[in-house]
Amino acid sequence: MAFSKIEHYEKEYLDQHHDSALNVTEGVEEKPVVNPYFVRKKRRQMTTEEYVEGILAGNITILAQAITLIESNNPLHYAQAQEIIERCLPHAGKSVRIGITGVPGAGKSSFIEAVGNMVTSYNHKLAVLAIDPSSERSGGSILGDKTRMESICHNPKIFVRPSPSAGSLGGVARKTRETIVLCEAAGYDVIFIETVGVGQSETAVHSMVDMFMMLQISGAGDELQGIKRGIMEMADIMVITKADGENVHKAGLAKVQYQNALHLFPTPESGWKAKVYTCSSVDKTGLEEIWSGVEDFLEHIKRNGYFDSHRNEQNKYWMYESINEALKSSFYLNPEIESRIADVESRVLDAKLSSFIAAKELLDIYFGR
Repeated sequence: MAFSKIEHYEKEYLDQHHDSALNVTEGVEEKPVVNPYFVRKKRRQMTTEEYVEGILAGNITILAQAITLIESNNPLHYAQAQEIIERCLPHAGKSVRIGITGVPGAGKSSFIEAVGNMVTSYNHKLAVLAIDPSSERSGGSILGDKTRMESICHNPKIFVRPSPSAGSLGGVARKTRETIVLCEAAGYDVIFIETVGVGQSETAVHSMVDMFMMLQISGAGDELQGIKRGIMEMADIMVITKADGENVHKAGLAKVQYQNALHLFPTPESGWKAKVYTCSSVDKTGLEEIWSGVEDFLEHIKRNGYFDSHRNEQNKYWMYESINEALKSSFYLNPEIESRIADVESRVLDAKLSSFIAAKELLDIYFGR
């Protein structure tokens, strides 16, 4: 193949100048994606004293790390977590605890975002404990509440902590009560607990809050539908959300219907008749009336002594719950139970043993009978 005149001069030049930029040099070996010399440094384990000092100083980073320690299933973390809680207890109990629940799509996150910014403007510090549902199949949880409450995440007076429900009954994370103690010790005087959604087992949230607020949407059912929901009888305040635009009239109608339904329930121990409000988280309407209702309720139960008696009853309830939790963990972590439970389970699956006899057999092993 004959060279053109230009190609001829290029070849002649390359033969004489080997350092030319026209030379094609050999490439280098492809570098590994991960640095082979990288050594992951273990994070230094903080002492109990450091955790407590950070929490009492209002350090949200240390507060978040302490909550993670409490939520850990590692038995090695349990002793330190309990010590932190015990050290923080004298500084806790000075907040208002409000449980917020509602049907899926009722706008719980939007409501908390709108009310949260208003509450901090009244010189309060707010902690939001958002409980996300965990998958029954994979056990995972999205924990995406912070993305839906963007404005309050940048508010220095608000601490938002999403936690997985981790299969906990009642829609409340297993360690939520301990988390409340830490948040109170950190100086947060208003605590919102947003549950995973409405349901019969949702009632566990009532055992750790001073006030129960239920969010509803218009058109979700008439008074009879409201009566059938057992959770309604525990609501101290009911809020009809999304009362904006063309939905204002429907929200007003729903308010009347739910108010009629609530009148059919007997007066609770607190002596407070539940009230119904309407609001719009988008237009920021009705929020001040709702917070005024919250303050009226708290003033009422503090005046008649129900506030203190209810908290004492809660303490007794959680004493028994802690015993149940400890016994359950002790049973399943017992070495002999761990070695025998798979065999007993297979016999139950093969219909060779009834579930009741299987349970008795395992309990006899545990108690050494």
